Amino acid sequence: MAPAGLSRHSLAVELAGRCGGRIRPVWHHDSEPSLVPGLGRFLHLTQGFEVRRADGSPLCTLVDDVTLVAGLDPRAGPAPGWFRVLSDDPRLLRLLAAHSDPAGTLSTALDGPAQLWGTRVEQIGDVFRLDDPGGATIALAAPQVGERERPCEVITPPLTNDHRAALDELLAPARKLGFTVPAEAAVHLHVDGAPFRHPPALANLIRLFAHWREALHTVFRTNPACRRLAALPAPLVAAADAGADTAALCQAADDGKLSKFFDVNLTQVLTDTPLRDTVEIRILPGSIDADEIVHQAALVELLLDRCLEGQPFPDPPADPAAAVDGLLSVAAAVLAKRTGPGGPASRPQIRTSPKATAARPAGTVSRPVKTPGSTHR
Repeated sequence: MAPAGLSRHSLAVELAGRCGGRIRPVWHHDSEPSLVPGLGRFLHLTQGFEVRRADGSPLCTLVDDVTLVAGLDPRAGPAPGWFRVLSDDPRLLRLLAAHSDPAGTLSTALDGPAQLWGTRVEQIGDVFRLDDPGGATIALAAPQVGERERPCEVITPPLTNDHRAALDELLAPARKLGFTVPAEAAVHLHVDGAPFRHPPALANLIRLFAHWREALHTVFRTNPACRRLAALPAPLVAAADAGADTAALCQAADDGKLSKFFDVNLTQVLTDTPLRDTVEIRILPGSIDADEIVHQAALVELLLDRCLEGQPFPDPPADPAAAVDGLLSVAAAVLAKRTGPGGPASRPQIRTSPKATAARPAGTVSRPVKTPGSTHR
């Protein structure tokens, strides 16, 4: 979270300046609750910033996160130059993003889309509205109020080496500028989804996050204020416990209304057309410390490597304290296999796929991230 008076753009400028790079404004797609009767939510585009190094390689992308609200003044007026574009149809929103300039101005934000429909943009107070020729509203452009320029989700490309240094290159400048960890924050870690398309491995992953949920939250100190977390749906857990095949697991996911907003996001490995072929771990607490992030990612890696073994992931002890000890024992056993005879620590277990982020998903094309014994995002 940026301190009052600064924004995610401030951090983008600082990072670009340090590496001699450049900033490219981008649109970030998300949603927000709607006050319009009968409309559950608005889909919106908010202003983000991609930072690239002098050689053109990606350093990070900085975007808004609507779940971060603590410490913001909802009555604050818009900061100069900050606005958002709203619609109620994801297809329209993608079209709007392609024809509207995130580096532009509020008054011109809908001019490009208006040419597509052959209509004119109407100004109503400080809001700009675009209707189709039949009078149905396509989109609104409105000032971004409530200090929404301050939340800053940091999205990294996959990190190929020296993970701590790569993260600290982003986090140390943020700390220097006075950025802090938001009350609702989380770190999201992506790993290659390909190994978990094998039903036994996917079943083990489901069993880990379903049956060991309390122990996982204790060990990783999951932020209780973090929104968009939930236990995996019961039909999916039951199917995994029964040794279901891929088709049955997919059906169980549909029956349980699986979405990305669970402790682990499995949506991309339960479809034949993934946007990014990853598994997303969502229970790690927010952090602005590179050492803490790397250490927790290493523990996640050990547990995921256990999921790839042929034997079913064991059930936890009934006693919560014993379950915590049991979870750490599982990780220790995997580490012992890596470092013991016949188990070289350098043997890769989990590899990356072409797209991922180390913090949260953004759909950016990226390269593999290697950690000891496996490769993560």
